Amino acid sequence: MAGISFSLPETVIVTGASSGLGKSLCRLLAANGADTIGVDIAKAPPDLAEVKGYSHIAGDVAGEAVWAEVTAEVKKRNPKSLGLTTSAAVLDVGVVPDFSKELIQKTFNVNVIGTALAIKAVLPLMFDRGGGRIVAIASIDATFAEQQLAVYAASKAAVRQLARTVAMDHARQGIRVNVLSPGPMLAGLFERHMKSAANPEKFLATRAARQPNGSILDPDDVARAAMFLLSSGSEALNGADVIADGGLTTSFDFRTGAEGASV
Repeated sequence: MAGISFSLPETVIVTGASSGLGKSLCRLLAANGADTIGVDIAKAPPDLAEVKGYSHIAGDVAGEAVWAEVTAEVKKRNPKSLGLTTSAAVLDVGVVPDFSKELIQKTFNVNVIGTALAIKAVLPLMFDRGGGRIVAIASIDATFAEQQLAVYAASKAAVRQLARTVAMDHARQGIRVNVLSPGPMLAGLFERHMKSAANPEKFLATRAARQPNGSILDPDDVARAAMFLLSSGSEALNGADVIADGGLTTSFDFRTGAEGASV
């Protein structure tokens, strides 16, 4: 069978490691030989903690203390190459009048400030190595509006432009920064949105029917897209926004046949 292979950074830091996309990515990175450091406010789940090649640092990504710890750990390991994926995120469902100032600040603290502090901490380590690869996890909601997710969407739009600007600021220093914008995944944030619905089963079925392939994405498939952006195979990409949504936003609508149209 024909095949292709790309190299990954020797060490990769992943935020939001304890659940969802971050957890899937950590498991796949470690399985493919990357020394993986997960960062999350929660402890490592038992099934991830036991994975060979994985280590965990518990702390708030929106606080500087955890990044001092991550920096010290990377310096101790002294890898030849370094990658970062920022997948830590929170999502609260509601229209803007439902949100207190504190709730808005919580979303931006984790999603935006947490991403900025991660990049701020890791860039000097990458400069020392002649470059590095960063994947910032945004969302299709960074570009497309979704009802009841205004605050989340605004935070992800900020992540998108933060990452793209960093890509230009540091391109001549060997830094490649790309954005990965997932659609709905059967993982933490989408599941939280689904559970907020009056009828979660109907919500899931309706959302799955909108997908061209008829199902919600598996987070492992999105994690593989992140691995590609971290790898040598994506050398031609810098500042790109890769939309990993199974084709959901390719068209303004997807006809299933239920509406009586020919398909």
